[in-house]
Amino acid sequence: MASNLPLILVPGLLCSARLYASQVTALWPCGQVTVADHRRDSDMAAIAAAILANAPPRFALAGLSMGGYIAFAMMRLAPERIARLALLDTSARPDLPEQKAGREKFIAMAEDGKLSDIVETLLPRFIHRDRINDEPLKAEVRAMATETGPEAFVRQTKAIMARPDSRPLLSSIRCPTLVLVGEGDELTPPDLAKEIAAGIAGSTLTVVPNCGHLSTMEKPDAVNTALTAWLTKE
Repeated sequence: MASNLPLILVPGLLCSARLYASQVTALWPCGQVTVADHRRDSDMAAIAAAILANAPPRFALAGLSMGGYIAFAMMRLAPERIARLALLDTSARPDLPEQKAGREKFIAMAEDGKLSDIVETLLPRFIHRDRINDEPLKAEVRAMATETGPEAFVRQTKAIMARPDSRPLLSSIRCPTLVLVGEGDELTPPDLAKEIAAGIAGSTLTVVPNCGHLSTMEKPDAVNTALTAWLTKE
């Protein structure tokens, strides 16, 4: 399993390093694995710049959901440093007006001390419908939200709301790219992944069956297989 390319994993909204617990173990033989901290800024470019400032000169980059938005921002700032790119359960599109309105409501709830209510609202969309009674998985999602905290959630949400349209960027991406999505992802459905893959020449599209938005936690074996192939492909 030779690669030796450092890998940076970027979590999603309300997600912590727990999102990638299985990947850190499985991908460690390929090289150094780091989970980025994306909680400090409320601007996508600032988050990307902070991660780049602590990153190796050249590395592989994988991001899930908001982590994908951050990966696009990093590609804008330093494409020459990113040797491989994996975009998991994400979108290249900006928020629609109704999505922004929903996020504004979540910001108000978080500032009112109702982060747990936000999590319970999002849970049915975070995980596959067949796993809605998976209490251990839901406990991990709640733990990630606690580790994120309301202040960071507000910063993350503001960054997401203001993110640019990344579709014009797709044709400029030249590094080996994996686009992966859960077949039952309700937040960023497979059509959005297919749009990304169609826009990046030579990219690989993987649709994981019976899987929702948090693919790295729901179907770790399938995701690890795809990520290992992406990292080690000549």
